[in-house]
Order: sequence, then structure tokens, then C-alpha cells
Amino acid sequence: MIFPRHCKEVGYASNQPCGDQVYFLSRFLIHETGRGHEILEVIPGPEETCLMRPVAGARVLATDGEVSWYPEKVQLHDRAELVRLARETGSRCTIFTGRDEHITFVLDPDLAEFQTLSVYDVTPPRPSLSATIRELEEAGMFAELDVVFEHTLRDISQIDAEVFPCRASGFPKTLDADLLLGGERVAGCLTARELLKECYRDEFVVTDICPLSMVAEEPFITRCCRKEREGIGMYAGRFGAVVHWGASPFEIFTAVKNLLAAWRERP
Repeated sequence: MIFPRHCKEVGYASNQPCGDQVYFLSRFLIHETGRGHEILEVIPGPEETCLMRPVAGARVLATDGEVSWYPEKVQLHDRAELVRLARETGSRCTIFTGRDEHITFVLDPDLAEFQTLSVYDVTPPRPSLSATIRELEEAGMFAELDVVFEHTLRDISQIDAEVFPCRASGFPKTLDADLLLGGERVAGCLTARELLKECYRDEFVVTDICPLSMVAEEPFITRCCRKEREGIGMYAGRFGAVVHWGASPFEIFTAVKNLLAAWRERP
């Protein structure tokens, strides 16, 4: 797959106002042929110091019959999404226009070159970890990380329980708002078990809903309300990151970035 790291490496060639020269940052040209567009790889002359430089070498990467232009404007920095879209076009090469009018292309799209990161979260209420990662991805925040996310969500409303953790989830009976009579079926986690032990003498049947207990693949990222579990490392034999229940978008982004760096450095 050839997918320029930045749109500044991609130029557009429809005429030659400066003769047979290219802008010094250009490494690829989208060239009009009269029948469509072809993709060229170019090497600007290294001996020059001006903005426009003679072409020291060039080769055709994709002919006009292999290239299509995606019809809608996209977020150019959502690299994984562009690869997905390029695969859907059926063309060997797809050109994309950004919302800021910059252009880039994906040649021979292949998601296998991206690291898969498994995301585990629960709902209701809003699965904030999963939702925030999707928002950051759409904003292009993960452009330099070459990562694709696989989201696994558990709907805790489907659990056979009478009591749920907190009123924010919209359940009629919750640990933080209602007095229990004893013996109720509770959907909760380690924190819920500790709360029940401190506040009640009766035994309760507790179904674990902690996202960390859902982890089945590595590397992974999930969230937990236990401060002591935050960090990057091994959890039940799998390598991943745990962020706090109320982690900010910046904290989530940082965790993803540091996790991928640590994963790729592993022997």
C-alpha cells in the first residue's frame, strides 16, 4: 500500500506554469491525462535550494484506468477510514479531497498494515470510552498511529438483575439511590461488592459488569472505576491499557498512543 503520510507530499499537475519542475515538498503528483488521472512518484532535484525544482526522476504508480476520485469530501487525517473507503471503491487507487481542499490518495489499500486495538465498554449510559475514541478518530487524532479499533459493547440492561450501579444509567432501582431489602440480584463490580458489604449484612448475587472482565483480545483498552487499575500492562494475561471511568478525551488519546508505543516495542 502507498498512502502518503501527509497531503503536503501530494501535488496536482494539470499544466506547467514553471516548466518541467515540481514543488520541493512534492513526492507524488496527481496528473491529468485527458482520460482521467494517473499517479506519479517524483524525485525533486536535490542540488537545488529553490521552491520549484527540476524533476530528477519519475515513475507511474497507477494509470488513469486504475484511478477513481472519491465523490465526497473527507477527513484526510482519519487514515483508517480512508483505507476502508478506498477498498469500497473497487479501484486500485482512490483520490480523496479533504474538507480543507487538500488532496491525497490510497494505492492498493490494505488495513493489514494497521494495528488492531480492541476497545471494551458498557452501556447504558453513554459508553464514554468507545464513543470518545470514535470522536477522536473522526477528528483525525490517530493519524500518526496507524491503528484500527474494534469495539465490543455490553448492554447491561440485558442482565437479569433487579438492582444496577447508579441512577445515571436510568434504571428504576440502583445502589446509589435506593435502600435494598436483601437478597436482590445486583449488576455491579468490585466496587459494588464492597459497597454491599459495608452497607448490608445480607448476601447478594452480583453479576460482574466491569469492562475489564470482558477483555478477550490484546492489545486492548478499557475503563474501570478503580483508580489502582489505571495504567498500561498485563491484565489477566493480556496486554492493554485501563483508563478511569471518567477519563478525558486527552487522557484517552494519551493512553492509546502510549499503549501502541509499548506494544510495538515488545520483543
